[in-house]
Amino acid sequence: MSDSTAGKAERGGGAGRTLALDYGDRRIGIALSDELGLTARPLMTLTRTSWPADLDRLRGLIRDHDVRRIVVGLPLDMDGRRGGRARLTGTIIEKIRGATGLPVIEWDERLTTVQAERLLISGDVSRARRRQVIDQVAAVILLQAWLDAQHAGGTPG
Repeated sequence: MSDSTAGKAERGGGAGRTLALDYGDRRIGIALSDELGLTARPLMTLTRTSWPADLDRLRGLIRDHDVRRIVVGLPLDMDGRRGGRARLTGTIIEKIRGATGLPVIEWDERLTTVQAERLLISGDVSRARRRQVIDQVAAVILLQAWLDAQHAGGTPG
């Protein structure tokens, strides 16, 4: 592997699928990229139970979809600072990294849920259905932003 390829792999670039997680206290919205890393699609919403069970399900998804890296939404404060929620997410990222052995990349998720809500409302999605899919849609928005930044020459996290 060349130096430039190795550096890109360390940053999470390169071929293979990327899994995105919009982590919440009760649910985790999950999105998946295509093999080429061009588009994101919703995969599922994981209802949280316990850390061991949640990590087992994530490992299963990673195995089933041949995931090469994970992007996790980092809930920064509106001024860009890392508040309590972002610090908690940092701890979760370390647990995911340790449990999966994959690169786990932080990505700014500010306003993704707001964007998802607006998108679903504009699509005339019922309130009940919005509750079911909003976390997945937020994960898709998060992942697509990361994928677009990779193709524009941006660096993750």
